[in-house]
Amino acid sequence: MGRMAHSKARGSQRLERSLTGFLIINPRSGSGNPNADELAAEARSRGIEAHVLAPGEDPARLARASAAEALGVAGGDGSLAPVAEVALERGAAFAAVPFGTRNHFARDLGLDRNDPLGALEAFRGRERRIDVGRAADRLFLNNVSIGIYARLVHQREGHRRRRELFARARAWAIVISHRERLGLSIDGDPVETRLLLVANNAYALEFPSIGARERLDEGRLHLYSLDADPPERTGERFVVDAASRQLEAAIDGEPVKLQTPVEFRVEPNVLRVLLPESR
Repeated sequence: MGRMAHSKARGSQRLERSLTGFLIINPRSGSGNPNADELAAEARSRGIEAHVLAPGEDPARLARASAAEALGVAGGDGSLAPVAEVALERGAAFAAVPFGTRNHFARDLGLDRNDPLGALEAFRGRERRIDVGRAADRLFLNNVSIGIYARLVHQREGHRRRRELFARARAWAIVISHRERLGLSIDGDPVETRLLLVANNAYALEFPSIGARERLDEGRLHLYSLDADPPERTGERFVVDAASRQLEAAIDGEPVKLQTPVEFRVEPNVLRVLLPESR
């Protein structure tokens, strides 16, 4: 494993040598320049083993089969957690290469979301430790949404084989018409809300930084409840329950169904994340 020297950046250490790396590229995420094959070629030219996902391939299984010291993913937010989970299990380092449509995690790490090639420098850059969240046993890096946004994600997934514009319009129409409260409880307290967001560290709620996180190592979850009192709660662990046996949710933007009650918790400073030296 690569030796490290202290860096001036808060909470990070500079790698004294490049780590052996394995990069999994989700070609469905990328939409511009470079394409998946070009990104893979560039990674290999830097000594990083690269694999472009084929339809039906499981990125977590591929990551577990690799002996690399650093596991990376080039994709959007929804592509990251399965491989980050493997990195955590093995004590390997993790690298996120922005290659999707939103890349909120990459933004909060301080990466340039429009420069996937530059993000490859992380494999010989520096390391910091960050928190991860858990929804039951499921790892998340950004957040878990329950309610109107989760419904949008589920509807969008259900229509993804149709024309993209039609799918989005129909999904938003369903969300706008959804006025029902969720009937949730948080740690036994009833909460009437149409949207619950469980965030790994705090989100900025003021313009122009709305939706960004200043820190990823605070060691706390933040629960935001639309039109509820209180609208925000913070802590290391929460239990969310509902009358229904399962809840439609979106974990880092990916549709899932969670069995109730759901325990949410934070695991502080457990994930080794690689960053380019310039970040």
